[in-house]
Amino acid sequence: MNNWFRKTLFVMVSVLTFGLITPTQLINPAEADSPNDRDAFEVPSIGTYVHDTNHSNSESEFNRDHFMEILLRQAEQQSYQKFGNKIKPVIENEFRDVILPNIELAIEETASRLPDEQLKNLVISEQPGNGYTEKIFHIKNADSGKDILRFHVRRDQPPQDGYWFNFHYHSYEDDYQTHHQLGSIYWAKNTPPKWMS
Repeated sequence: MNNWFRKTLFVMVSVLTFGLITPTQLINPAEADSPNDRDAFEVPSIGTYVHDTNHSNSESEFNRDHFMEILLRQAEQQSYQKFGNKIKPVIENEFRDVILPNIELAIEETASRLPDEQLKNLVISEQPGNGYTEKIFHIKNADSGKDILRFHVRRDQPPQDGYWFNFHYHSYEDDYQTHHQLGSIYWAKNTPPKWMS
């Protein structure tokens, strides 16, 4: 898409929707001003507020449950994007049954220790690591740019045991030093494909 057309479309959508919807998919990630601009979903702008029906001009109130629901949905989507078309069909069911509930629990437990002011500034990274990198997604504070949680998957190959995917996360609370286990999924004896392939 031509650059001028993309910018025009971006402005038109923003004006027509009064800024409630920002067409971020029209922005080329390579043209972002900084890594922070292209490395995070805009979770707080997704309509995470409840309106007071008694006052038409009242301020919006932060809805913690709705915000968490959106954050968890994006975490799941990022995980499937990381797996790619070759790995996802093989491990998707076991991931959904075993690993995903542990990811959700880790996010919810950390979020429960954060005040609303900090929670509503959390964003989830947009691009999982491909190839052989471990990164599934990171959750960070949009204001400070500091990671809160880092969710990773490592390929393990115990002797004579085939390949396993070891899911774990790191937390800012222990300066990312501890591997907090989420579970493991067996792949096979043969080498798994690269991530996102």
